[in-house]
Amino acid sequence: MTEENPWQTLSSQEKYNNNWIKVTEHQVINPSGGSGIYGEVHFKNMAIGILALDEENNTWLVGQYRYPLKAYSWEIPEGGGPVGTNPELSAKRELAEETGLSAGKLTEIQRMHLSNSVSDELAIIYLAQDLTQGEAEPEETEDLQLKKVPFTAAYQMVLEGKITDSMSVAAILKVHILLQEGAI
Repeated sequence: MTEENPWQTLSSQEKYNNNWIKVTEHQVINPSGGSGIYGEVHFKNMAIGILALDEENNTWLVGQYRYPLKAYSWEIPEGGGPVGTNPELSAKRELAEETGLSAGKLTEIQRMHLSNSVSDELAIIYLAQDLTQGEAEPEETEDLQLKKVPFTAAYQMVLEGKITDSMSVAAILKVHILLQEGAI
């Protein structure tokens, strides 16, 4: 088995483009030799997630209504950063905007692709420590609730399916393992 591309692209047509995403439809020959279409969503920003953890192992969750889900969602602070820019700067900005926190220590703990069957979106997740509280300044389009909870409560929310956002689940599970290993 090789790791080479088994797909053949016959043609590509842009179907939609805005400031955040571009959607392209490709006419393809699939790996088994059949013809078909493949839709691809290109994200113009990286997804950035930040799990803030204080000295008492408390963390901050952000609650908001997520339009595509038609549901309310509790998540770690998240946002975007332009592709090609320093993602740490985007992480610091998002953490301050959504929580008012600034981090003396910011450590990258995870990179992941959020839906790699249709999208190229890259997510980078950070652990924020040595925290200082300031004033949150959410964007005008955000109607956020903020709550500080023991990390164990956030972990339990993941286990009970009360946190379903993929970056939040990955971050909380990763930090749980790091805490268990004594790495943080």
